Amino acid sequence: MQTTHQTALETKHAALDRRIAEESHRPLPDAVALANLKKQKLKLKEELTSL
Repeated sequence: MQTTHQTALETKHAALDRRIAEESHRPLPDAVALANLKKQKLKLKEELTSL
């Protein structure tokens, strides 16, 4: 059974994935911004797997 919290985390994870893709496809991607987005995504993934 999926909880509201888990659904919210998955939604945030998907949004971060889109932001990472958008930043990666820019002519001059911001490496620092990409690194921060990837760290946030990893933290969400770790939280999801712990549920």
